[in-house]
Amino acid sequence: MVPKTEIDYIKIYAEKLKSDSSIFDSQKRFIESQLKASISLFRNAFPKNKFKEKAREYLKARMLVN
Repeated sequence: MVPKTEIDYIKIYAEKLKSDSSIFDSQKRFIESQLKASISLFRNAFPKNKFKEKAREYLKARMLVN
């Protein structure tokens, strides 16, 4: 089967996930690692004791860029 639409790709991927659970496990580990990295990034960027101050600085800097 040659995929022609995005839904075709999704169907093929879903079938592969059904037949090979290692793909699901791999995707799950990848997503969890991305989540941990994001949590770490935000904790370092916005420490609890200075969250509001650092968040405001970040947002002001983002507004100046856009």
